[in-house]
Amino acid sequence: MNAKLSAGILATALLVTGCGGGSEGGGQGTTTTPKVGLITKTETNPFFVKMKEGAQKAAQANGMELMGAAGKFDGDNAAQITAIENMVAAGVKGILITPSDTKAIVPAIKKARDAGVLVIALDTPTEPQDATDALFATDNLKAGELIGQYAKAAMAGKPAKIATLDLAPGISVGQLRHDGFLKGYGIQEGDPSIVCSQDTRGDQAKGQTAMENCLQKAPDINLVYTINEPAALGAFTALKAKGREKEVLIVSVDGGCTGVKAVQSGQIIATSQQYPLKMAEDGVKAVSEFAKTGKKASGYTDTGVTLITDKAVSGVESKDTAFGLENCWG
Repeated sequence: MNAKLSAGILATALLVTGCGGGSEGGGQGTTTTPKVGLITKTETNPFFVKMKEGAQKAAQANGMELMGAAGKFDGDNAAQITAIENMVAAGVKGILITPSDTKAIVPAIKKARDAGVLVIALDTPTEPQDATDALFATDNLKAGELIGQYAKAAMAGKPAKIATLDLAPGISVGQLRHDGFLKGYGIQEGDPSIVCSQDTRGDQAKGQTAMENCLQKAPDINLVYTINEPAALGAFTALKAKGREKEVLIVSVDGGCTGVKAVQSGQIIATSQQYPLKMAEDGVKAVSEFAKTGKKASGYTDTGVTLITDKAVSGVESKDTAFGLENCWG
């Protein structure tokens, strides 16, 4: 029964293989073309759609076959474990993964590495970070720091009443962005200028609810930090319902096309843009190099972050929304 199940899993994995480089060897392509796997948190998030696009492009350019898989929802660790097992069974040279559960996925990653597979985390580091061979990701602390510096300058000495709309406890990306914002603004956790903090899980509806709760607690909020742009747009909706949308600055992180357009329209004053396509392209190139030479990528590679705003301030480097729209995702 286990043998049948394994065969079924392998067949399913091969059926869902994504776009990849074709082989020049006719019928021998399935045995000669090196495979690379990409496992994202979900299939629907525009960030991961762009990541898969980058992986497909790089796989074709490097003569590799791409296998794609994703969780059914953000946090679906079981689906990611199954995907790792399927890909190892299919003979991939390397796996690129955005881990949903940064701790629980580690044993499955160890098994893959023990089997000789190169494993690279994209966007989100595992805990511990060295559970993967390498990490290709945004410097999330820097992303937060940039918008913190911008917000401080944009407030122009006006006393701040800050709401932080965060991700969720225990998720490193959210914590790094939050800490970076505080560092950039020049304050520490517990500073009296922070009048409200709420978790949103990066969701627009939850962002709206969180902002409504904060406005009940502190109606005079004048600066809002958000974990991402969906949360920022939720906050804007809540502020607009109170007639305060023009009085409150909202800063955010991600740089998706919807978010950049929100900066362009003035709903968000600034955002830190990251580059999921580059993460995936660089990851595939690293797996291709490993397949050809046996050389493994290692350590952390910063894939870049840019502050996007149409209201530049002195002392903080930024690009306008025209640049943001040329480089956005989603």
